[in-house]
Amino acid sequence: MRKLAIIVLLASAITGCASTASHESASPVAPSAPANLNETIVTDTMKQLITLYPPASTRFDLAQPTSDGYGSKLVQSLRLSGYALSEFVPAAPANGTNHEGTVSSSPGLSLRYILDAPDGLNLYRVTVMIGSQSLSRAYLVQNQVVSPAGAWARRE
Repeated sequence: MRKLAIIVLLASAITGCASTASHESASPVAPSAPANLNETIVTDTMKQLITLYPPASTRFDLAQPTSDGYGSKLVQSLRLSGYALSEFVPAAPANGTNHEGTVSSSPGLSLRYILDAPDGLNLYRVTVMIGSQSLSRAYLVQNQVVSPAGAWARRE
C-alpha cells in the first residue's frame, strides 16, 4: 500500500510539472514501451477531450507534426470522433528564424502534445495543450498493462 501511495505521489508531481512552452514534437517514448501504450493513452485522452470540447463543434489546429505513434493515433481518433482538424504546416523561415504555424481561414484551437517518460520509472505522462490550457495525466506500466496513475490535471 505504501508503494502505491508513493507512485501516486510521484505521478501527481509529474503531472503538476506540465510545461506550456512551445514544442515542435513529442518526446520520444522508449522502444521498450508496451505495444498498446499509444492506443491506451489515446483512448483515455479522447474521453477527456470529448468531455471538455464537443466534437462537431470544435476545430483543432495542429501546432506540431504528428508522425509519432501517439500523434498519428490521436489524429485518426479525432477525425473519427467528428472533430475538424487543420494539419500542421511548417512556416518558411524568415530572416534565419524558424517559426511554426498553420494556415487557416477560420482558426480553431491550437493543439499540441507531449508524451514522455522519466528515466528509470515505469511511468509515462501525456500533456495535451489546447490553446492556453493544458491537460496532463500520468500512466503506470506494470506487467505490460498501462493504467492511469492519477486523475487528469487541467491548467487554465
